[in-house]
Amino acid sequence: MTERSVPRARLARPWRQVLARSDAIRLAPSAHYSRPWRIHDLTPDFRLEDVWALPTPGRREDLPRLVRLLGAAGPKLDSSRSARMLWAIRRRIGARLGWDRPVAGLGSRVRPLRERLPADLRAAPPHERMGRGPFLPLYQLENEWAAELANRTVHGVMHIGWVPDGAGGYRGQMAVLVRPNRALGRAYMAAIRPFRRMIVYPAMMRGIAREWRSGPEHGEHPASEPARG
Repeated sequence: MTERSVPRARLARPWRQVLARSDAIRLAPSAHYSRPWRIHDLTPDFRLEDVWALPTPGRREDLPRLVRLLGAAGPKLDSSRSARMLWAIRRRIGARLGWDRPVAGLGSRVRPLRERLPADLRAAPPHERMGRGPFLPLYQLENEWAAELANRTVHGVMHIGWVPDGAGGYRGQMAVLVRPNRALGRAYMAAIRPFRRMIVYPAMMRGIAREWRSGPEHGEHPASEPARG
């Protein structure tokens, strides 16, 4: 199964129907930029790489559950052999070339986005972490969560939004924003783009759907109140 983009005209379609046909749905950039996310003010110098609809139908208050799932499931989300092979190749190349050494990361090669946080986000309640992965949380609100990472190739942000699904419930939406590190970073992002979109993210979406359905909290959810703002 390969991913497919969903044009803006179809964004209003009930997402429970769309997600029933495919677990890997890449959205138009407007799906991210049209919403009043706080991440916009923190990343004006970042490029939006991808936006994905997550196969996680739920209730208004289920964002923390999604973040916990992403952290706890870890490698199980990339369960296809092709995706595992690509990650293994990336780790091997990164180790040989020193892409992931601490000197190339946050606070060394790049200044953390956390330094850009306004006072209200700094004072926000404790946020969910994503297990032992490379992402460090930035902030968590009722309907969005963000984390960052940095290595020799890019400074990247994963943004998870929790949006109405058009059928009375909610679902996750993941945006990936990047600031490539000069020519190396631009070449790296261009080289991995087709593999990410055709192999890695579709495998990840299937894993998310599987873990979400098997979770103890899965089930039919009552209609949620409309989103604010």
